[in-house]
Amino acid sequence: MEFAVVDIETTGGNSKFGGITEIAILIHDGTEIKDTFQTLLNPQQRIPDYITGLTGIDNAMVQDAPLFEEVAEQIWEMLADRVFVAHQVNFDFSFIREAFSALDKDFSPSKLCTVRLSRKAFPGLRSYGLGRICEHLRIPIEARHRAMGDAKATAILFDQVIKKQPEVVYELVKGKKALQFLPPNFPSHRFEQIPTECGVYYMLDSNSRVVYVGKAINIQERFRSHFSGDSALVQKQALKAIVADLKWELTGSEFMALLLETLEIKRIWPKFNAAIKRPSQLWGLYSYQDGSGFTRFQIAKVRKNNPPLEFFFNQEEARLFLKDAVDNYQLCSKLTGIRSVPCATVQDDRCEGACRSAISPGSYNSKAQSFIENIQASKKGIQICIPGRTPDEVAVCVFEGGILKYYGYFESEESVDFSQMKAVPSHPETAYILRQFLPKFSTEQIKIIAQTVSPSYELPLGF
Repeated sequence: MEFAVVDIETTGGNSKFGGITEIAILIHDGTEIKDTFQTLLNPQQRIPDYITGLTGIDNAMVQDAPLFEEVAEQIWEMLADRVFVAHQVNFDFSFIREAFSALDKDFSPSKLCTVRLSRKAFPGLRSYGLGRICEHLRIPIEARHRAMGDAKATAILFDQVIKKQPEVVYELVKGKKALQFLPPNFPSHRFEQIPTECGVYYMLDSNSRVVYVGKAINIQERFRSHFSGDSALVQKQALKAIVADLKWELTGSEFMALLLETLEIKRIWPKFNAAIKRPSQLWGLYSYQDGSGFTRFQIAKVRKNNPPLEFFFNQEEARLFLKDAVDNYQLCSKLTGIRSVPCATVQDDRCEGACRSAISPGSYNSKAQSFIENIQASKKGIQICIPGRTPDEVAVCVFEGGILKYYGYFESEESVDFSQMKAVPSHPETAYILRQFLPKFSTEQIKIIAQTVSPSYELPLGF
């Protein structure tokens, strides 16, 4: 691994409007200096008097100096595939990046700041400015505020750090390399700002258009996972090529994140989200009593004049729902249709014997009825109150006919104001999220309220 120790002089402090007047580069191989480069540059703009007073570089000195573009290839070769090192690295880096950008070159190396390195290697100093730390460490500066003089001092400082605490240098480099998974147009500093909390995130292109919406318990880690690992998939590569920024909205819980993700995908229909489509054929859960008086359940295709207890997008989803019911309500796998043979045949100790009439129908049916009542309760108007985005906040959702109708965040359950809740379009997909999480909520979190509309679950029957 090699390091390019860089220092520049400029016409001002803003890389967007200023120009480079001088650049010096020293190549350090981790042990010693191996190569150097230095030149004045014509910034193609006037050098302010106060800059001349600081650096000694005036307009006459740079009048016949090369333009950056004339030495760009030589500078690129010096910097390419090396770690960019400077004191206050972002200052030097920003000017050089802008200069290369004007030539349609994307300059994005790993960077190290000798200010940050010095704080780790020499803690407790009052100042980490280049002049002060060189004075403290007795590092000579041959020409202060000239590129080669400051670059040589920075290289000596870097050399002292890497010899004293090489692990500090290489750990920081590794940390920078860890961000190489980022999309090419996504700024690395923006990644550091992404929260590690639960919420919904929006990937944006360079025109600030939303191209993907997702949800995550840890937004930063989920964003990383989009572009880490096997990135050979065509869609992943296409997404990586255009993502330039990220927005997010914290939700406080996975339940709220799932709901908001569904609403936002339906609202925006981002280019890279797989469309949430309703199937042409719905499946339903039905109940009936057999000849022995036991309540049984059956999964079947939905017919218009035969409304089921519950709707599903596919048969497998219905089976998973019933499997959860077997565990949560101590139902019999045979009587729920999950298993075709008596439970004793497969030595399922969870079954209390309903499938072989070892217990009375009344005893078993009370459990089945609790399951049915839970389903029916979810079809009523219900208000769910769960923890919000902060310890002093609650999230409140109102479902009608099993489908989300309103939601909002409040200081407490007592401060809930329905007029302040956000009304949302009816999307049957929210019913499946409710069904997934309903068993996880306590009875104190669920409140039955007056239903103001007809059950929205009647809508899919027209498909």
